[in-house]
Amino acid sequence: MKEMPQITESEWRVMKTLWSEGPLSGNQVVDELLERTEWSPRTIKTLLNRLIKKGALRFEKKGREYIYFPLFEERDCLKAESRSFLERFYGGALHPMLSHFLEHESISAEDLEELQRILDEKKGK
Repeated sequence: MKEMPQITESEWRVMKTLWSEGPLSGNQVVDELLERTEWSPRTIKTLLNRLIKKGALRFEKKGREYIYFPLFEERDCLKAESRSFLERFYGGALHPMLSHFLEHESISAEDLEELQRILDEKKGK
């Protein structure tokens, strides 16, 4: 499998649109993002082109339109970004990140139960 490209926060928003709504034409991507951002159509098209150059998207010409397709699944990108975050901020160690999060963030009873379920499941493997 190809290596996951590093993408910016703005590029993530474009990718999320394509993961949830795609494949989409360039005009459809622009319309979707104009509703959720203050970006110009030109900015959105620039982001699409950057994502193509980075190998995160591909396109097909269909008549007069370009249809855009993500080349990676959202879960694969999330996994790569999570790993990158963990490496950059916590030296790759999970324990300090979890400890910091649990000590400094509010966590609902439901979230704690879900975390406990995940931990119990991991112990069982």
